[in-house]
Amino acid sequence: VQLQASGGGLVQAGGSLRLSCAASGRTFSSYSVGWFRQAPGKEREFVASVTLSGGTTYYPTSMKGRLSISRDNAKKTVYLQMNSLKPEDTAVYYCAATSTRYQGPDKTVYDYWGQGTLVTVSS
Repeated sequence: VQLQASGGGLVQAGGSLRLSCAASGRTFSSYSVGWFRQAPGKEREFVASVTLSGGTTYYPTSMKGRLSISRDNAKKTVYLQMNSLKPEDTAVYYCAATSTRYQGPDKTVYDYWGQGTLVTVSS
């Protein structure tokens, strides 16, 4: 499967953005999908994931309440809604897919990665 992330841009603190991760391939519904982000000089960190059917989501504690991940398998797209954005949310956001049922931050489990989309939050 190939992934393409989009929807990034410049937003003021307190604003919202919705990122999209569009997939190619017929078996998209067979993959769990996660979002990660990487700020300059920092390691890539996990922000959210969703299961094959979209029925279960997972967020690290630090992200709960401001982020919402969802998927539309008919459109082969996963979304990341981000609200109340802060300058520290500035990063390149990547989507990734795994053919396992894994949900969580272990980057090595994800087989496919999109190219990333830049989110910049101004203060």
